[in-house]
Parts: sequence; structure tokens; C-alpha cells
Amino acid sequence: MSVIRVYVPCDSIARGVGADDVASAIIATAKARGDNVEVIRNSSRGMFWLEPLVEVATDAGRVGYGPVSVEEVASLFNAGFLTGTDHALSIGLVEEHRYLKTQERLLFARAGVTDPLSLTDYEANGGYAGLRHAVKIGADKTLDEVQTSGLRGRGGAAFPAGIKWGTVKGAKADQKYVVCNADEGDSGTFADRMLMEGDPFLLIEGMTIAGLTTGATQGYIYVRSEYPQAIAHLEAAIKTAEAAGYLGNNVMGGGHAFWLQVRKGAGAYICGEETSLLESIEGNRGLVRAKPPLPALQGLFGKPTLVNNVLTLASIPDILAKGGEYYHNFGMGRSRGTMAFQLAGNIRFGGLVEKAFGLTLRELLEGYGGGTASGKPIRAVQVGGPLGAWVPEAHLDTELDYEAMAAKQAMLGHGGCVVVDDSVNLAKLAQFAMHFCAEESCGKCTPCRIGSTRGVEVIQKIRDKQDQAKNVALLEDLCETMLHGSLCAMGGMTPFPVMSALRHFPEDFGLASKEVQS
Repeated sequence: MSVIRVYVPCDSIARGVGADDVASAIIATAKARGDNVEVIRNSSRGMFWLEPLVEVATDAGRVGYGPVSVEEVASLFNAGFLTGTDHALSIGLVEEHRYLKTQERLLFARAGVTDPLSLTDYEANGGYAGLRHAVKIGADKTLDEVQTSGLRGRGGAAFPAGIKWGTVKGAKADQKYVVCNADEGDSGTFADRMLMEGDPFLLIEGMTIAGLTTGATQGYIYVRSEYPQAIAHLEAAIKTAEAAGYLGNNVMGGGHAFWLQVRKGAGAYICGEETSLLESIEGNRGLVRAKPPLPALQGLFGKPTLVNNVLTLASIPDILAKGGEYYHNFGMGRSRGTMAFQLAGNIRFGGLVEKAFGLTLRELLEGYGGGTASGKPIRAVQVGGPLGAWVPEAHLDTELDYEAMAAKQAMLGHGGCVVVDDSVNLAKLAQFAMHFCAEESCGKCTPCRIGSTRGVEVIQKIRDKQDQAKNVALLEDLCETMLHGSLCAMGGMTPFPVMSALRHFPEDFGLASKEVQS
């Protein structure tokens, strides 16, 4: 009897809703029935409302069933799911599912397909083709490919990756570093975690290419402690890559050294800011550094350091394997390639959608997300994390690229989208943004440290209808000061959710629209 392969995700979200128990129940039931089954713990497809999503390999492709509970395992066997037969939980061929079929997955091409810790799986699905090509063509041509791709940093600032890489490469020093910012702390975001848990070799490969290109011989991945599975998978994958010659003193026999370590952060939001992160790696308190000097010239331990986030570095292998021009063909304007959008909050189909820049917010939230989980109309969406602007329903036809969002006084950030319906008061959320900043500020600069605390107080006065015109003017002035006077994006961007809520939803503050000046 041939072995039937059954896939059960090992992603932490799937495990959080019972995937481990479902896997055990499938193994036990198969054994009791005499079925020859191999259960493989794959990564997640990113369709979280279907987790645990169980897939069965058939001649036609993988057939999916979800969400599966332990109680439903017996009925799946009784229905003959090992041959892909119909069942109430069946979603048919997974690759044909409407949520996946129209996505353009470059970063997450292996999501749900492979065993995250199997190097054989990774190589069989295109892994390490990028590094192999980079070793062959050398640092100068590798940098050319990155610049041709038009890749911009996916951490929020959207700075051109090729310029940053070129700055570090051109710096003269006896030691350089590559640092991956994996301190994913934005509400509603999970793409970094999903990639590190589900495809850790991709990040390792991207960082190795970065090291060989810039002349760095040591890399660090800074991961928050709330991601224990990501840390475990990265550490295991690093050991495997070292043993296979993809890391070490002579990477792939090319004569270049690159070593990699994981550094665990304590979970401070401010350590997602690159200079605070560097302080933390050095063993210091996570305080923002004034710029200049830029980390690219004087970063970790005072040496030239390339700091990119997970999705930026993980984009590199595909760029090298298929060429910068190939990557550049995705997207629009100055926003090239694909973006991993993360749908969260009050959304019917929460999960990950990777698409080229250029689709609209409405296509993303209604087409893929299916609207709100509550069934009510979407009232607003916060794009780009807790410091992103609130975008009203009237602006949902805005195209998702960096410049189009900026024209609406919003941003893309890390691609997180938190949806709310009309049951949510935006004045409360504006006040929460100031409170969040006050809690998470490193305290180094006055506009952020003091401004956020005063912001909480002023918004409360507006909500309590105390001298509203005067306090609205004071809030606007305070936000201007934070925007232009803060040392980093923490204080500089907190005004985004506050002012967007005030501008688009004045009624939640107890105001008429004419009372809001900007």
C-alpha cells in the first residue's frame, strides 16, 4: 500500500487553534484503521480562518479540509478524505482556492507547500538558486540586480534597498554587519513571523547574499521573544545551513565568509526602530540614537551596518535567481515588486495576501477579505500598524502604492490592515494611539515623551466637550511638534492615527467638521 501524505500546518496560529491535536488524532486514527499515512507538518498558506487546514496529496493535487477539529477527524476518515473525497469541510484543490489563485506570491511561494526545516524541500522548490547566482556573478553585479529591481524597504520607511546596500558596500572598515530587523511589533501584522516560521531558509539566504555583497561577515537576526517558534526554526535552519556549506568561512566554496546568529529581544516596541535595535543587540537599553551618523556608516559596534527588515531581505533570493528586471515588472510607479498585505481586525477572511503594488484597498478588503466579520459596512481601516493613518471608506479605492497612500496622508508601512466597522469610536482609538506612544516611548526626546502624555489629556478634554475649539487647536499644534520634532518615527508618526481620525471622523470627537482645521 502506497503512503498517503497528509499535511497539517505547524505555524503558531494553526497550533493555537489545535493543529497539534488534529495531527495526533489523524495519526492515531490512521493507525487504528490500518491506513498507511505520513503526516507532514508544513507551513501555513496564510488562510487563517481555515486553520487548522488539513491537506491530502492526491493525483490531482492537494485537497484541503478546514477548519478541522479533533472531533471531526473520524468523520473525515469515514468520508474517505484520504482519497480527496467530498466532505462538509472540503475546500477542493487548495491551489485553485479563490483566495490563493489570484495572488502573486514571490515571497510566500513556498507557504504551505514545504516542511519549513527541510533543506531538501527548500532546494527542490527553488531555494538557494539566488545565492548560487550571487556567488557566480560577484558583489558588483549582485548590487546591480538589487538596484535594477527597484526594491524598497518593507519595514515602513520604503527607502531604496539598493542605495542602502551600496552605501554599506562602499564604506571602508575592518568589520561590517548585516542586521535583520525581525522585531515585528505592529498590531495586525504577522508576515515576518509567518515567513520565519514557515520558510526560514529564505531569510537566511537573503542575509547571506547581503553579506557577500556588502562585505559583511557577520549577521544578526533580532527577533522579539514573543516569537519562540520563529526563533527555534531560525536557529535550527542556521545549523542546517552551516552543515551544508551555505554559511561559514567559505560560503558555497566562493571564498567568502558569513556567519549568522539570532538575538532575542524583550519585546519593546521601540526596538523596532533600527538604532534602538542596534543598542539592544549591543546589550544596552533600547534608546534611539540621533542621526547622523547613519547606521550604514556607523552602526552596530560603531561599524558599517546594513539594517533591513525580514521581507526586504527575503525578497533578495528571488531577485538574484530571476533577475532584477523580472522583479521590477511587478508593481506600479516607484513601488516595484509585491507586498505582503496582512488582513486583521474585523475582517471575514483574515490572512495574508501577497500582490503586486497597485490593487486598491477595496479590492484587498472586500475582494480578498470578504468585508467585515460582523457583516456591517467597513467604516475605516488602519494601514501600516498602530502609527498608521485611519483611512475612511470613501478612500478605499486608493491604489496601494507608497506614493498614492502618501497623497491621502496615509502610508503602507509594513502592510498590516486593521479593519473596523461602525461600532468603533475613532476618537477612542486616537486617544489610544497617544497612550500607546506614551507607554512605548524610549523617553529620549521631549516631543515624544511629553507630547504623547499631553496628547492623551487633550483628547480626553475634547471628548468631554471642554473648550473644544481651543483644545482641537492645541492638539493640532501638539501633533505638528511631534511630527517635526521627534527623534524617530515613534513620536513622528503617532500624529498619523490621531489627525486622520480627527479629520475624517470629527463626529466621534463630538465636533462638527468645520471645527477641524486640517
